Amino acid sequence: MAISHELDIDFSDIEKKSADDRRLEEYILVVDGVPVIDKSKFDRLLAKIKEFTRKGAATKPDDITVPWNEKTGKSNGYTFIKFRNADTVTHALNELNGHHSMRNILSSSIVSPTSKSLPIDETCVEPQSEEYLTKEHLRAWLADPQGRDQYVTYRGDEVSIPFEDNQNLQTELYVSWSPLGTYIAALYWQGIRLYGGPSFQLQAHFFHPFVRLIDFSPCEQYLVAWSHEPIVVAENILKGPRSFSADDEGNNIAGWDIKTGHLLRTFLLNLPLPEGEGAKKQMAWPAFKWSPDDKYTARLTPGQQISVYELPSMGLQGKKSLKIQGVVDFEWCPHGEKEREGAAKASKKPTENMLAYWTPEVANQPARVTLLDFPGRTVLRQKNLFNVSECKLYWQNQGDFLCVRVDRHTKTKKSIFCNLEIFRVREKDFPVEFVELKDTVTDFSWEPKGERFAIVSSSDPDLGNPGPGVTIKTDVSFYQLDCSKNDFQLLRTLAGRTTNTIRWSPRGRHVVLATVGSTSKSELEFWDDFNSDDVVKKDSPKEELNSGIQQLGVAYHYGVTDVEWDPSVRYLATAASAWTHTIENGYAIWDLRGQEIEKRLLDRFKQFLWRPRAPSLLTKEQKRTIRRNLKERARVFDEADAAEETSRKRAVDEWNAWRVRVAEDIAEVRPGHEPPARKEEIEVWISMR
Repeated sequence: MAISHELDIDFSDIEKKSADDRRLEEYILVVDGVPVIDKSKFDRLLAKIKEFTRKGAATKPDDITVPWNEKTGKSNGYTFIKFRNADTVTHALNELNGHHSMRNILSSSIVSPTSKSLPIDETCVEPQSEEYLTKEHLRAWLADPQGRDQYVTYRGDEVSIPFEDNQNLQTELYVSWSPLGTYIAALYWQGIRLYGGPSFQLQAHFFHPFVRLIDFSPCEQYLVAWSHEPIVVAENILKGPRSFSADDEGNNIAGWDIKTGHLLRTFLLNLPLPEGEGAKKQMAWPAFKWSPDDKYTARLTPGQQISVYELPSMGLQGKKSLKIQGVVDFEWCPHGEKEREGAAKASKKPTENMLAYWTPEVANQPARVTLLDFPGRTVLRQKNLFNVSECKLYWQNQGDFLCVRVDRHTKTKKSIFCNLEIFRVREKDFPVEFVELKDTVTDFSWEPKGERFAIVSSSDPDLGNPGPGVTIKTDVSFYQLDCSKNDFQLLRTLAGRTTNTIRWSPRGRHVVLATVGSTSKSELEFWDDFNSDDVVKKDSPKEELNSGIQQLGVAYHYGVTDVEWDPSVRYLATAASAWTHTIENGYAIWDLRGQEIEKRLLDRFKQFLWRPRAPSLLTKEQKRTIRRNLKERARVFDEADAAEETSRKRAVDEWNAWRVRVAEDIAEVRPGHEPPARKEEIEVWISMR
């Protein structure tokens, strides 16, 4: 006989606990800036949100709450999205935050789950208003009364910047100025710190373990960092727009928004492990190249494609890369003063960007250099090249010219010679000038804001494989655009040098020829062209052009590894870094004629970097007016110098008078006592101006 009975058991408490547990796993993402819609477009909004979420996340209408305005029947411009776990909500947060939707920019934040059992205080307490703290001006150094340029030195573990309180600055690897001098970046093993302002307070921090290389965008809006170690996301780490998520694991290069501190995107990039900051000069870095207006950044996949990413989303522009078979290298065209002035006028159409790339010879196809506008992707000009071994692209800093250095081989491929193909970008149909050379070019440099360039060339048989202690003989040649012939003409050749580095001053005219990285030679030649500001007339003979190029002086700095002009073009700094060798490390500062102003030998010295300056806000006419009235304006500075000299003399006289009074007082108190004679030397330090 079977006995059956029903058990009357109450499961409500268990069901309630399970519901609470499920609710605790829910996360709410609040998205503001959503376009205002009516209820007929709700399905389109739902479909759009699916694009920013992972598969299976927030795909149900019940997971999305859109507050509606009962009077207008339209949405209020924000929405709530429900997620089941922290991983999916973090992914959606990173994708939605900062995204451009119609004319709005989306902003999102996470509302963490709260326990129903937590006590809630029903008493309303008015929040206390925080005291407003005035932030330091990030470009205050530009208002220095004496117009002094700043520089940073890194020696041992000490980072120092003259004329400023910089006790906050510390680094474990190296330091780097941003392109406009607003920030200084310090690298350490856990990431990057950005400092700024008169007291160099911490402005931003980016967590990126084992970071080794960084690169700023030209307008200082973004930052890219590379680590030799892949990204690892620890469990229970705080999720947010500034931190890595599970999707970033295994990648090692990251893009950041400097002002918000948000992580934009990560990529995988394999590079050899660098040894010190100087190693990046021999590496394929920067891996991402910025357009001059910070709108795009591009990455090369050698032999296959150029991928251009839009900012700030860092998504692939047009959702497809530029497929270019065999592509070897590319460079963005810089924006000059014309583009910057146009960008300042809101009514003027924005200037399109341009990039140049080259492809090698493949089968029966010649090598080719291509100019491409962007984002239109229209080919502006192409030039076919034959018997090409290697090409190198050099843009003039105003974007007026592009020089392609072409290393060619003979038919037997036993010898190499060089030609220059120069594109005149500002002219119709982009005409190309050809400069034939017999020797190998080892360095090329455009004169900033000018129509001249200088090259270092050599026919030394030891050039390809120099032995220890062997000095390569080189020639330095100057060329200029001759308007009468529409061609680049040779101005002058300096033969029998050991020069391997050319450094034009930021404003042109002055140039330094240096022998860098040699253990036996260390010359610095200072040259000037007094006619650089004159317009070349159509009937000007070449001899007239040569008359202005003069040597101002010769200096020596043993073991020099770095040569850099200050932004004002008043001084040149040279450094011997311990990253390259450990003999007579330190730095020196020279004037325009090669006269030594200061020299310091410092053990474990690593870096000397001038602080960059932002482009001048003065118009060309204002600059001409200043030059015309320079003598009158110089009186103000002469009077300031005289007043400073008088003040120093007065301080020294007061010091000497005080010592005399003290000696007399001692004689009165202790008659017959004569203090021992002391020889005192007073050093007066005068800051550079």
